[in-house]
Amino acid sequence: MDAYPQLRHDLTLARSALDRGELDRAARHLAGALPHAPTLPEIHELLSRLAVHADDALDLFPLDPHAPAGRVAAHAHLLAAAGRPEDGLPLLAAASGTTPAVDWAGVPWVSDPLLGGRIDPDALARTVMRLCTAVGDPAPKAAAAPLRPYLTVVRHTVEAHGEHAMLLGAGSALARRLGEARLAVDWATRGARSRPSKLGEIWLGYAYRSAGRIPEALAALRRAVMYDPDDLSVYADVAATLADLGRVEEALNWTERALERDPQFDCVVHTAHRLRYRVDGDVAHLVALADFIRDHPDDTHEHTDLDECCRGSAWLSGMPVGLSRLPSGQGSVDAEPSADALARLLRVASTGWSHPPAAYDRALGLVLVEPWELLALLSHPAVTGAERPGAAEIWACLGLLHHGSEEPWLDSDRRRLLLELLDGDVDRVTQAALFALITYAWVDPTARPDVATLVAGRFAEAAGGPRARAVAELALATPELDRSTRELAAAAVRVPAVPRQRGRSYLLRWLRK
Repeated sequence: MDAYPQLRHDLTLARSALDRGELDRAARHLAGALPHAPTLPEIHELLSRLAVHADDALDLFPLDPHAPAGRVAAHAHLLAAAGRPEDGLPLLAAASGTTPAVDWAGVPWVSDPLLGGRIDPDALARTVMRLCTAVGDPAPKAAAAPLRPYLTVVRHTVEAHGEHAMLLGAGSALARRLGEARLAVDWATRGARSRPSKLGEIWLGYAYRSAGRIPEALAALRRAVMYDPDDLSVYADVAATLADLGRVEEALNWTERALERDPQFDCVVHTAHRLRYRVDGDVAHLVALADFIRDHPDDTHEHTDLDECCRGSAWLSGMPVGLSRLPSGQGSVDAEPSADALARLLRVASTGWSHPPAAYDRALGLVLVEPWELLALLSHPAVTGAERPGAAEIWACLGLLHHGSEEPWLDSDRRRLLLELLDGDVDRVTQAALFALITYAWVDPTARPDVATLVAGRFAEAAGGPRARAVAELALATPELDRSTRELAAAAVRVPAVPRQRGRSYLLRWLRK
């Protein structure tokens, strides 16, 4: 407990409140203590004391819609102590879904084989499916051990009630999220055999994929399509699995078949754009996907295709390494910005982002910094001499995009200010300004022709020079760039950087020996 002074404080206050008969106060402190050490025997002993003294201890831990996880877990433990563990388990699973890395379920009553005989398999399947949705796929690594007791409950329940297809499938989904691929395949196979169905084949396909058995995964997903040819989400799964086998053209055929039925079906749209980008590397596919995401904020579930496609690419997911080697450049305002402005800039100045629209959104907080201060910060020693050269300059320019956002782009001050920063040689400031322009083109389709023309002109100026590659990387991230400029930029990026010549000095040293 020494590692958690708040825990010790809550337990001391809970014990004192119990001694005084202040049960509400004791309950609040016990609920506060549980998230720090949910398996600590002392907490459970105090919960037992509380249950003895209260007419209905459950009322001390009300389950309103916004109840904190500690209160929900306390309610679950009291239900289990009252002989109703089957009612307590869904509450404990809800707490685990909120904070998966906390060991909420590492208590004896959860792993008791008797619970498997008491709990309804259908109810447990629903609990496990909600837990799977909450923890993500895969679950965080830190959650693998804390969530494993729920697999034990599934095992005990199957042993008590026999082969239950829905429970085995849900258990397989949880096992897969926890890195238990072999167990996931075993349970999904048994579930699909017990009661053949579309959902059973989907669970089996996912389990095979997690185990690296891609051909078998594809076969299972094809069977799922036969059960329900109108479920377009399975088409997306089949396409993704074919792509894993290197059969990308066949995968795209599946997405086209689905898009013919529903051109706006989110899972298929995301998969199709990702696969098209994989084929030719044209950023237009990612821009189209970003447009779709912006126009469809209520997709059926969270997708990560855009993040994954941008990951590791210069400017699409972060500043390139070479930017830090460029000269620092100068802002267009010679003034002293406030300490608050500097602090706000440095607070957001990361070297990475998920994709350009995410960078635009992250810079929104800089609307509180005046444009002249953002420009002045470009020459501030804390920016030009930063440990991560280039990062702060990028975010200062991105911040300019959020000022005067109601102005039409072509006549806007934000465009004018960024264009002024493009004057001169290629340096960190001109690169940052170019990236800000490109980022705006990602989020505003009406600005794309203008930005594409500006970037093409800047690349033409730099082409053939020592810093052509630096501008070429930006050009490849630009929406609606003309084909010839894109091809030239791609060629410039493919040319390996020439290392600094060191041979002559070495030769001179050798000759002097």
